Amino acid sequence: MKLWLDGGLQDVDSARVSVFDHGLTVGDGIFETVKTVDGTPFALTRHLDRLTLSARGLGLPAPDHGEVRRACAAVLAANPLPLGRLRITYTGGHGPLGSDRGAHGPTLVVALGETTRRPDSTAVITVPWTRNERGALTGLKTTSYAENVVALARAHEQGASEALFGNTVGRLCEGTGSNVFVVLGGEIHTPPPASGCLAGITRALTVEWTGAQETDLPLDVLERAEEIFLTSTLRDVQAVHRVDGRELPGLAGPVTAKAMRSFAERSGHDLDP
Repeated sequence: MKLWLDGGLQDVDSARVSVFDHGLTVGDGIFETVKTVDGTPFALTRHLDRLTLSARGLGLPAPDHGEVRRACAAVLAANPLPLGRLRITYTGGHGPLGSDRGAHGPTLVVALGETTRRPDSTAVITVPWTRNERGALTGLKTTSYAENVVALARAHEQGASEALFGNTVGRLCEGTGSNVFVVLGGEIHTPPPASGCLAGITRALTVEWTGAQETDLPLDVLERAEEIFLTSTLRDVQAVHRVDGRELPGLAGPVTAKAMRSFAERSGHDLDP
């Protein structure tokens, strides 16, 4: 396997990032995960736009889209896979052990891993920890992911594939790596960015393609929603058949099933929507 590190392809076994990289020492970095189908990335333009937005939010230099595209193309050509997870990581680069940044400039890593199609439905849990809808990192896709690691481990312990967070005022927010949608009265709703959720790429496309409404929702909406589904880069649209101890009827309700079909058809016709 080959990956891209600071200007060129390197072997996975020999590629090295400094132990003083700010992405490692203080989590000063951003990333994007991009689905690839037969060597072609999906929605890469949208992902690069969000990468730039996250860089701006952290005060990092704007990534060179041309360089990132070249890196992605080189990694995909070097590692042919039918379905892949392309990871773009961009950090503050070599720096001191404290919070101040160094002067060496950012680190760019692009790597690819193989993945498989997700199940059509899954189980989720809610967790007692909250998203801070007013934090400095709100809405940014950063490498400061430890709270997601903890919550996802809790989900796995309880036989689920995802954990859902509320925010500090008790409103529904998001999953560790997904956005959440609920069906109420036959209509699709999803929390707005003001809830503290990440503005997911698949979330945005699902809103556009289904007419879903951005709605401020209480966390307990999960106890009465007719249907629930998740969206993310690797899940696309995935039905939820259980949330905590509540079983939902069927593998996918009619509204969710329609959203799944619509996303599959639209994304299949345009790989960079």
